[in-house]
Amino acid sequence: MPVLTRLMPSPVVVDIRAGALDDLATILTDQRIAPTGKLAFAISSGASGKVLRERFAPAFPGADWFDDADGTIDGAVKLADSIKKAGRYDAVVSLGGGKVVDCAKYAAARVGLPLVAVATNLAHDGLCSPVATLDNDAGRGSYGVPSPIGVVIDLDVIRDAPARFVRAGIGDVICKISAVADWELSHEVNGEQVDGLAAAMARQAAHAVLRHPGGIGDDDFLSVLAESLVMCGLAMSVAGDSRPASGACHEICHAFDLLFPKRNAQHGEQCGFGGAFATFLRGDHDTAKDMVETLRRHGLPVLAKEMGYSDQDLVDAVLFAPQTRPGRYTILEHLNLNADQIRDAYADYAKAISS
Repeated sequence: MPVLTRLMPSPVVVDIRAGALDDLATILTDQRIAPTGKLAFAISSGASGKVLRERFAPAFPGADWFDDADGTIDGAVKLADSIKKAGRYDAVVSLGGGKVVDCAKYAAARVGLPLVAVATNLAHDGLCSPVATLDNDAGRGSYGVPSPIGVVIDLDVIRDAPARFVRAGIGDVICKISAVADWELSHEVNGEQVDGLAAAMARQAAHAVLRHPGGIGDDDFLSVLAESLVMCGLAMSVAGDSRPASGACHEICHAFDLLFPKRNAQHGEQCGFGGAFATFLRGDHDTAKDMVETLRRHGLPVLAKEMGYSDQDLVDAVLFAPQTRPGRYTILEHLNLNADQIRDAYADYAKAISS
Protein backbone atom coordinates (compact mmCIF):
# COMPACT_ATOMS: atom_id res chain seq x y z
CA MET A 1 0.00 0.00 0.00
CA PRO A 2 1.58 3.33 -1.03
CA VAL A 3 2.23 5.92 1.65
CA LEU A 4 1.48 9.46 0.50
CA THR A 5 2.83 12.33 2.56
CA ARG A 6 4.44 15.72 2.25
CA LEU A 7 7.12 17.67 4.03
CA MET A 8 6.29 21.06 5.52
CA PRO A 9 8.85 23.76 6.34
CA SER A 10 8.57 24.66 10.00
CA PRO A 11 10.77 26.04 12.78
CA VAL A 12 12.85 23.57 14.77
CA VAL A 13 12.00 25.53 17.90
CA VAL A 14 9.04 27.68 18.93
CA ASP A 15 9.42 28.99 22.48
CA ILE A 16 6.60 31.18 23.80
CA ARG A 17 6.75 31.91 27.53
CA ALA A 18 7.77 34.42 30.14
CA GLY A 19 11.55 34.62 30.47
CA ALA A 20 12.29 32.95 27.13
CA LEU A 21 14.87 35.57 26.14
CA ASP A 22 16.92 34.88 29.25
CA ASP A 23 17.46 31.36 27.86
CA LEU A 24 18.10 32.41 24.25
CA ALA A 25 21.76 31.40 24.26
CA THR A 26 20.89 27.96 25.64
CA ILE A 27 18.04 27.53 23.15
CA LEU A 28 20.31 28.27 20.19
CA THR A 29 23.02 25.93 21.47
CA ASP A 30 20.74 23.05 22.46
CA GLN A 31 18.96 23.10 19.11
CA ARG A 32 22.35 23.22 17.34
CA ILE A 33 21.33 26.37 15.55
CA ALA A 34 24.49 28.16 16.66
CA PRO A 35 27.08 25.53 17.64
CA THR A 36 30.00 27.98 17.36
CA GLY A 37 28.17 30.94 18.91
CA LYS A 38 28.82 33.08 15.84
CA LEU A 39 25.62 35.02 15.33
CA ALA A 40 24.61 38.09 13.33
CA PHE A 41 22.04 40.06 15.31
CA ALA A 42 19.76 42.36 13.29
CA ILE A 43 18.29 45.28 15.24
CA SER A 44 16.83 48.69 14.49
CA SER A 45 19.01 51.79 14.49
CA GLY A 46 16.77 53.55 17.00
CA ALA A 47 16.74 53.72 20.76
CA SER A 48 14.94 50.38 21.13
CA GLY A 49 17.65 48.60 19.16
CA LYS A 50 20.34 50.14 21.33
CA VAL A 51 18.57 49.05 24.51
CA LEU A 52 18.22 45.48 23.24
CA ARG A 53 21.89 45.34 22.28
CA GLU A 54 23.00 46.62 25.69
CA ARG A 55 20.86 44.02 27.40
CA PHE A 56 21.82 40.95 25.39
CA ALA A 57 25.31 41.59 24.02
CA PRO A 58 27.04 40.27 27.18
CA ALA A 59 25.30 36.90 26.75
CA PHE A 60 26.60 36.55 23.18
CA PRO A 61 30.32 37.37 23.13
CA GLY A 62 30.74 35.76 19.70
CA ALA A 63 27.99 37.81 18.07
CA ASP A 64 28.14 40.84 15.81
CA TRP A 65 25.38 43.45 15.79
CA PHE A 66 23.93 45.17 12.72
CA ASP A 67 21.49 48.08 12.90
CA ASP A 68 20.53 48.30 9.20
CA ALA A 69 17.06 46.74 9.65
CA ASP A 70 14.83 49.71 8.80
CA GLY A 71 11.96 47.98 7.00
CA THR A 72 13.05 48.93 3.47
CA ILE A 73 14.37 46.79 0.64
CA ASP A 74 17.47 49.01 0.54
CA GLY A 75 18.01 48.45 4.25
CA ALA A 76 17.60 44.68 3.82
CA VAL A 77 20.15 44.59 1.00
CA LYS A 78 22.54 46.71 3.07
CA LEU A 79 22.04 44.38 6.03
CA ALA A 80 22.85 41.35 3.87
CA ASP A 81 25.97 43.03 2.48
CA SER A 82 27.13 44.01 5.97
CA ILE A 83 26.69 40.46 7.25
CA LYS A 84 28.47 38.97 4.26
CA LYS A 85 31.45 41.30 4.63
CA ALA A 86 31.76 40.86 8.39
CA GLY A 87 32.54 37.14 8.44
CA ARG A 88 31.03 33.68 8.83
CA TYR A 89 28.02 33.03 11.05
CA ASP A 90 25.85 30.13 12.15
CA ALA A 91 22.63 32.12 11.83
CA VAL A 92 20.99 35.53 11.71
CA VAL A 93 18.90 36.56 14.73
CA SER A 94 16.29 39.28 14.32
CA LEU A 95 15.63 41.10 17.57
CA GLY A 96 12.82 43.63 17.30
CA GLY A 97 9.44 44.28 15.71
CA GLY A 98 7.99 43.56 12.29
CA LYS A 99 10.30 45.80 10.26
CA VAL A 100 13.37 44.20 11.82
CA VAL A 101 12.02 40.68 11.24
CA ASP A 102 11.19 41.33 7.58
CA CYS A 103 14.56 42.94 6.87
CA ALA A 104 16.36 40.08 8.59
CA LYS A 105 14.36 37.42 6.73
CA TYR A 106 15.29 38.96 3.38
CA ALA A 107 18.94 39.47 4.37
CA ALA A 108 19.28 35.92 5.75
CA ALA A 109 17.89 34.51 2.51
CA ARG A 110 20.29 36.65 0.50
CA VAL A 111 23.36 35.40 2.38
CA GLY A 112 22.11 31.80 2.72
CA LEU A 113 21.81 31.66 6.50
CA PRO A 114 18.97 30.41 8.71
CA LEU A 115 17.01 33.00 10.66
CA VAL A 116 15.86 32.97 14.28
CA ALA A 117 13.04 35.46 14.84
CA VAL A 118 12.87 36.98 18.31
CA ALA A 119 9.77 39.12 18.70
CA THR A 120 9.52 42.22 20.87
CA ASN A 121 5.87 42.83 19.95
CA LEU A 122 2.96 40.96 18.37
CA ALA A 123 1.88 43.55 15.80
CA HIS A 124 1.37 41.21 12.80
CA ASP A 125 1.75 37.69 11.43
CA GLY A 126 5.07 38.18 9.62
CA LEU A 127 7.02 36.63 12.50
CA CYS A 128 6.90 33.08 11.13
CA SER A 129 5.81 33.59 7.53
CA PRO A 130 7.73 32.88 4.29
CA VAL A 131 7.17 36.48 3.19
CA ALA A 132 9.13 39.68 3.82
CA THR A 133 7.14 42.89 3.37
CA LEU A 134 9.48 45.79 2.67
CA ASP A 135 9.10 49.39 1.55
CA ASN A 136 10.51 50.10 -1.90
CA ASP A 137 10.47 52.85 -4.52
CA ALA A 138 7.00 51.77 -5.69
CA GLY A 139 5.57 51.83 -2.18
CA ARG A 140 5.72 48.37 -0.62
CA GLY A 141 6.52 44.90 -1.92
CA SER A 142 6.21 41.31 -0.72
CA TYR A 143 9.24 39.05 -1.21
CA GLY A 144 9.32 35.26 -0.87
CA VAL A 145 11.87 34.08 1.70
CA PRO A 146 12.50 30.92 3.77
CA SER A 147 10.55 30.71 7.01
CA PRO A 148 12.49 31.25 10.26
CA ILE A 149 14.23 28.20 11.71
CA GLY A 150 13.37 29.34 15.21
CA VAL A 151 10.81 31.61 16.88
CA VAL A 152 11.23 32.99 20.39
CA ILE A 153 8.59 35.13 22.08
CA ASP A 154 9.19 36.32 25.62
CA LEU A 155 5.90 37.29 27.27
CA ASP A 156 7.76 39.54 29.72
CA VAL A 157 9.01 41.58 26.75
CA ILE A 158 5.62 41.55 25.03
CA ARG A 159 3.97 42.90 28.20
CA ASP A 160 6.34 45.89 28.08
CA ALA A 161 5.64 46.61 24.41
CA PRO A 162 3.32 49.51 23.50
CA ALA A 163 -0.24 48.23 23.87
CA ARG A 164 -1.15 49.38 20.36
CA PHE A 165 1.51 47.11 18.84
CA VAL A 166 0.04 44.12 20.66
CA ARG A 167 -3.58 44.94 19.88
CA ALA A 168 -2.71 45.28 16.20
CA GLY A 169 -1.80 41.59 16.11
CA ILE A 170 -5.34 40.76 17.18
CA GLY A 171 -6.69 42.44 14.06
CA ASP A 172 -4.17 40.69 11.82
CA VAL A 173 -5.18 37.29 13.20
CA ILE A 174 -8.95 37.79 13.23
CA CYS A 175 -8.99 38.92 9.59
CA LYS A 176 -7.92 35.39 8.57
CA ILE A 177 -11.60 34.43 8.84
CA SER A 178 -12.23 36.70 5.87
CA ALA A 179 -9.04 35.70 4.04
CA VAL A 180 -9.91 31.99 4.12
CA ALA A 181 -13.48 32.76 3.00
CA ASP A 182 -12.03 34.68 0.03
CA TRP A 183 -9.84 31.70 -0.84
CA GLU A 184 -12.84 29.37 -0.75
CA LEU A 185 -14.85 31.84 -2.85
CA SER A 186 -12.13 31.78 -5.50
CA HIS A 187 -12.26 27.99 -5.47
CA GLU A 188 -16.03 28.05 -6.04
CA VAL A 189 -15.90 30.64 -8.81
CA ASN A 190 -12.55 30.05 -10.51
CA GLY A 191 -11.51 26.58 -9.40
CA GLU A 192 -8.47 27.86 -7.50
CA GLN A 193 -7.04 25.04 -5.43
CA VAL A 194 -7.47 25.40 -1.67
CA ASP A 195 -5.01 23.69 0.65
CA GLY A 196 -7.32 22.33 3.36
CA LEU A 197 -4.60 22.07 5.99
CA ALA A 198 -3.42 25.66 5.47
CA ALA A 199 -7.00 26.94 5.51
CA ALA A 200 -7.80 25.03 8.71
CA MET A 201 -4.67 26.33 10.46
CA ALA A 202 -5.41 29.96 9.61
CA ARG A 203 -9.11 29.72 10.44
CA GLN A 204 -8.58 27.98 13.78
CA ALA A 205 -5.87 30.49 14.73
CA ALA A 206 -8.36 33.29 14.10
CA HIS A 207 -11.15 31.64 16.07
CA ALA A 208 -8.83 30.95 19.02
CA VAL A 209 -8.30 34.70 19.40
CA LEU A 210 -11.88 35.61 18.48
CA ARG A 211 -13.35 33.41 21.23
CA HIS A 212 -10.78 34.00 23.98
CA PRO A 213 -12.27 35.99 26.86
CA GLY A 214 -8.96 37.50 28.02
CA GLY A 215 -7.13 40.68 27.12
CA ILE A 216 -3.60 41.91 26.47
CA GLY A 217 -2.87 42.16 30.20
CA ASP A 218 -3.46 38.42 30.52
CA ASP A 219 -0.56 36.03 29.89
CA ASP A 220 -2.89 33.25 28.78
CA PHE A 221 -4.38 35.51 26.10
CA LEU A 222 -0.93 36.72 25.02
CA SER A 223 0.18 33.09 24.65
CA VAL A 224 -2.85 32.29 22.49
CA LEU A 225 -2.29 35.41 20.37
CA ALA A 226 1.41 34.58 19.90
CA GLU A 227 0.64 30.96 19.03
CA SER A 228 -2.04 32.07 16.57
CA LEU A 229 0.36 34.46 14.82
CA VAL A 230 2.88 31.63 14.49
CA MET A 231 0.15 29.31 13.17
CA CYS A 232 -0.81 31.88 10.52
CA GLY A 233 2.80 32.03 9.38
CA LEU A 234 2.94 28.23 9.21
CA ALA A 235 -0.31 28.20 7.22
CA MET A 236 1.40 30.38 4.61
CA SER A 237 4.38 28.02 4.54
CA VAL A 238 2.06 25.04 4.02
CA ALA A 239 0.19 26.83 1.21
CA GLY A 240 3.36 28.13 -0.40
CA ASP A 241 2.12 31.72 -0.46
CA SER A 242 0.12 34.23 1.57
CA ARG A 243 -3.30 33.05 0.37
CA PRO A 244 -4.60 31.65 3.72
CA ALA A 245 -3.71 34.89 5.49
CA SER A 246 -4.39 37.63 2.94
CA GLY A 247 -7.56 38.45 1.03
CA ALA A 248 -9.79 41.49 0.71
CA CYS A 249 -8.73 42.46 4.24
CA HIS A 250 -5.13 42.97 3.13
CA GLU A 251 -6.08 44.49 -0.21
CA ILE A 252 -7.96 47.20 1.69
CA CYS A 253 -5.06 47.65 4.10
CA HIS A 254 -2.50 47.99 1.30
CA ALA A 255 -4.77 50.43 -0.51
CA PHE A 256 -4.89 52.65 2.57
CA ASP A 257 -1.08 52.48 2.79
CA LEU A 258 -0.54 53.39 -0.84
CA LEU A 259 -3.20 56.09 -1.13
CA PHE A 260 -2.54 57.72 2.26
CA PRO A 261 1.11 57.00 3.11
CA LYS A 262 1.32 59.69 5.79
CA ARG A 263 -1.44 58.21 7.95
CA ASN A 264 -0.30 56.21 10.95
CA ALA A 265 -2.82 53.37 11.34
CA GLN A 266 -1.18 50.03 12.15
CA HIS A 267 -1.20 47.19 9.62
CA GLY A 268 -3.18 44.96 11.96
CA GLU A 269 -5.68 47.71 12.75
CA GLN A 270 -6.44 48.19 9.07
CA CYS A 271 -6.57 44.44 8.39
CA GLY A 272 -8.93 43.84 11.29
CA PHE A 273 -11.28 46.53 10.02
CA GLY A 274 -10.88 45.32 6.43
CA GLY A 275 -11.68 41.75 7.45
CA ALA A 276 -14.85 42.76 9.29
CA PHE A 277 -16.06 44.96 6.41
CA ALA A 278 -15.25 42.30 3.79
CA THR A 279 -17.12 39.69 5.84
CA PHE A 280 -20.12 42.04 5.92
CA LEU A 281 -19.89 42.50 2.14
CA ARG A 282 -19.91 38.72 1.81
CA GLY A 283 -23.30 38.68 3.52
CA ASP A 284 -22.06 36.90 6.65
CA HIS A 285 -23.39 39.56 8.98
CA ASP A 286 -23.34 37.42 12.13
CA THR A 287 -19.63 36.65 11.78
CA ALA A 288 -18.93 40.29 10.92
CA LYS A 289 -20.64 41.35 14.16
CA ASP A 290 -18.61 38.79 16.14
CA MET A 291 -15.42 40.18 14.62
CA VAL A 292 -16.47 43.76 15.37
CA GLU A 293 -17.36 42.90 18.98
CA THR A 294 -13.93 41.33 19.52
CA LEU A 295 -12.10 44.21 17.86
CA ARG A 296 -14.02 46.73 19.98
CA ARG A 297 -13.41 44.79 23.19
CA HIS A 298 -9.68 45.03 22.56
CA GLY A 299 -9.80 48.73 21.67
CA LEU A 300 -9.29 48.29 17.92
CA PRO A 301 -10.95 50.44 15.25
CA VAL A 302 -14.05 49.15 13.47
CA LEU A 303 -14.84 52.27 11.42
CA ALA A 304 -12.75 54.23 8.93
CA LYS A 305 -12.98 57.43 11.00
CA GLU A 306 -11.47 55.61 13.99
CA MET A 307 -8.31 55.15 11.92
CA GLY A 308 -8.24 58.76 10.73
CA TYR A 309 -9.91 58.15 7.35
CA SER A 310 -13.04 59.81 5.98
CA ASP A 311 -15.88 57.86 4.39
CA GLN A 312 -14.64 59.05 0.99
CA ASP A 313 -11.14 57.79 1.84
CA LEU A 314 -12.69 54.40 2.54
CA VAL A 315 -14.56 54.41 -0.78
CA ASP A 316 -11.36 55.33 -2.64
CA ALA A 317 -9.41 52.59 -0.84
CA VAL A 318 -11.94 49.85 -1.57
CA LEU A 319 -12.10 50.91 -5.23
CA PHE A 320 -8.31 50.80 -5.49
CA ALA A 321 -7.82 47.67 -3.35
CA PRO A 322 -7.96 45.02 -6.12
CA GLN A 323 -5.03 46.73 -7.87
CA THR A 324 -2.79 45.97 -4.89
CA ARG A 325 -2.88 42.23 -5.60
CA PRO A 326 -3.49 41.62 -9.33
CA GLY A 327 -4.71 38.10 -9.94
CA ARG A 328 -6.01 37.54 -6.41
CA TYR A 329 -9.76 36.89 -6.35
CA THR A 330 -11.67 38.08 -3.27
CA ILE A 331 -15.12 39.34 -2.43
CA LEU A 332 -14.06 42.73 -3.80
CA GLU A 333 -13.30 41.36 -7.27
CA HIS A 334 -16.41 39.17 -7.08
CA LEU A 335 -18.81 42.03 -6.33
CA ASN A 336 -16.94 44.64 -8.42
CA LEU A 337 -18.76 47.49 -6.66
CA ASN A 338 -18.72 51.04 -7.96
CA ALA A 339 -18.18 54.07 -5.72
CA ASP A 340 -21.86 54.60 -4.92
CA GLN A 341 -22.35 50.92 -4.11
CA ILE A 342 -19.34 50.93 -1.79
CA ARG A 343 -20.61 54.06 -0.08
CA ASP A 344 -24.03 52.47 0.46
CA ALA A 345 -22.55 49.17 1.65
CA TYR A 346 -20.32 50.97 4.15
CA ALA A 347 -23.28 52.96 5.45
CA ASP A 348 -25.16 49.68 5.94
CA TYR A 349 -22.14 48.19 7.72
CA ALA A 350 -21.77 51.19 10.04
CA LYS A 351 -25.48 51.07 10.87
CA ALA A 352 -25.45 47.31 11.48
CA ILE A 353 -22.52 47.37 13.90
CA SER A 354 -23.96 50.30 15.84
CA SER A 355 -27.21 48.50 16.62
